[in-house]
Amino acid sequence: MAITRRDLLLTGTAAAALPALGSSLGSPGGVSLIGAARAQSATELPWRHALSLFGDIKYPADFKRFDYVNPEAPKGGVARLISIGTFDNFNLAVSGIKGSLAPAAAMIYETLMTRALDEVATEYGELAEAAQHPDDFSWVIYRLRKEARWHDGKPVTPEDVIFSLETFKQQSPMYASYYRHVTKAEKVGEREVKFSFDGPGNRELPTIVGELTVLPKHWWEGTDAQGRKRDVGVTTLEIPLGSGPYRIKEFVAGRSVKLERVKDHWGASLPSQIGTNNFDELRFEFFRDNIVALEAFKADQADWIAENSAKQWATAYDFPAVAEKRVIKEEFPINDSGRMQAFVVNNRRPQFKDARVRRAFNYAFDFEEMNKQLFFGQYKRINSYFEGTELAATGLPEGEELQILETVKDKVPPEVFTTPYQNPVGGTSEAVRANLREAAKLLKEAGFEVRDHKLVDASGKVLTVEILVQDPSSERIALFYKPSLERIGVNASVRTVDDAQYQNRLRSFDFDMIIDQWGESLSPGNEQREYWSSQTADVPGARNTIGIKNPAVDALIEKVIFAKNRAGLVAATRALDRVLLWNFYVVPQFTYSFSRYARWDRFSHAEPMAKYGRSGLPTLWWYDAEKAARIGKRS
Repeated sequence: MAITRRDLLLTGTAAAALPALGSSLGSPGGVSLIGAARAQSATELPWRHALSLFGDIKYPADFKRFDYVNPEAPKGGVARLISIGTFDNFNLAVSGIKGSLAPAAAMIYETLMTRALDEVATEYGELAEAAQHPDDFSWVIYRLRKEARWHDGKPVTPEDVIFSLETFKQQSPMYASYYRHVTKAEKVGEREVKFSFDGPGNRELPTIVGELTVLPKHWWEGTDAQGRKRDVGVTTLEIPLGSGPYRIKEFVAGRSVKLERVKDHWGASLPSQIGTNNFDELRFEFFRDNIVALEAFKADQADWIAENSAKQWATAYDFPAVAEKRVIKEEFPINDSGRMQAFVVNNRRPQFKDARVRRAFNYAFDFEEMNKQLFFGQYKRINSYFEGTELAATGLPEGEELQILETVKDKVPPEVFTTPYQNPVGGTSEAVRANLREAAKLLKEAGFEVRDHKLVDASGKVLTVEILVQDPSSERIALFYKPSLERIGVNASVRTVDDAQYQNRLRSFDFDMIIDQWGESLSPGNEQREYWSSQTADVPGARNTIGIKNPAVDALIEKVIFAKNRAGLVAATRALDRVLLWNFYVVPQFTYSFSRYARWDRFSHAEPMAKYGRSGLPTLWWYDAEKAARIGKRS
């Protein structure tokens, strides 16, 4: 399935993007976009079959399918998938603030546009057949397909689209921020919806609106089987109505969900759907932890398993089915995004407001020894908030990046201009001692001293840190880090809580330190506000878990959002990355540039895989009866 900016936001703890306002921009040709907009009306604008952030579109209007699919892929079979955790909700609208959403729930819906997996930032029509917008991006109109239908046979209407936008904005802070700058949605034709924005020049807004998941207004405003009026503002385990290629067939609360393919799906012949959604049934089995899930996989109770543990990948897959090639281990390159994963100190806490304290915590982290002991040397240290992409800052700033940084020179650390960022390197006793000495020096400069083996401030208060985690894998990482913090005098502890308590404490920013991660698309933009801006630092449930309030960061986010071309976007993002790094907001951890999967060898996919599609599971795969016969029946 396509990875969108919204998907990356949803993989975190809470809310999505908060688009920024900015001044009007000049067009590449030097013509004022505002002036151009005044001369343009909807009747003069072309209808577009696809939208791209900077205009590069691979597939023409009459394209038949994406290049990375097999149009002859057989339909049929069952795929049994693993989900970690539990669920008590099918209502997507409140997923960020209430209950635990079943991941399968999102698969029954569709969006106005859908992403191509072999392009950086291009969307093609799904529920909408075309879109139009002026040169200044101040509004967009989407025209729905006349054949688009809900599973009950009723058409998808502009009223559904408007209802969906209003619902998401009203019910979830996540979506309220994501669609913040959509000021109005109105029906302007039998199948046309116009979205107006609160300022020109934000080229992402038309495509962000294209990611809108459309909900059935008539269903949510109706009554259930017991005659009770439905409420889109609460969690529900009533099977909802969708329009997508799958519907929920049955479920066991908290344990399993079965999806069945809609045999007469209205969009099966769309170019964006040819060769996809090939399984007759998708079964999601929920497990409380990865160890139990792996044992179920070994017993052939599941067909696929994603492995996030380097130790497990190296040591736990030595059972007979692997040796017999009935189970295949495969790594898929992650080309569609970058990420920052880190220990996060809560900058809202007074003891962490000084950057020297935060930097000292980085000097106390011996990644190299952790990588050796816990991860079999498989990981590399993260050195960028956009790790794994061309957007990562390297060396010293130059060219357009330097020009951008000059605009905030008085608000950023001087090292931004003089010194390439680099994490401390450990791994040997000499290096560790040197790093700890540097940490102690920084803490002393920040006003702390060691008394009776404890680090105290000028008032005698001990520097105490509780590392809050929610699962065993995070716990062992935190426990490895804890002794290093204690060596510099920090009173450190690790507390593991259940998922519900963890989410509640995260949403209210009730923590000293957590492990967090932020996914980054190849075209960052409005979501950067949600991640790092002053406006979101105190918004409950926001993704700015760090609590950053920095005018330089705010200004650089504006530069990212209002970049006029790809080169400008890369330069602005690198500038933002560099400033975030030199403020030492986090202790960067580690990453791996592949996703690891093991599977029972019953399935096939087209070659080559989509560049930005990762594993392509389950959308691009199909059940291979010949392979299945070779390895034997399922348990």
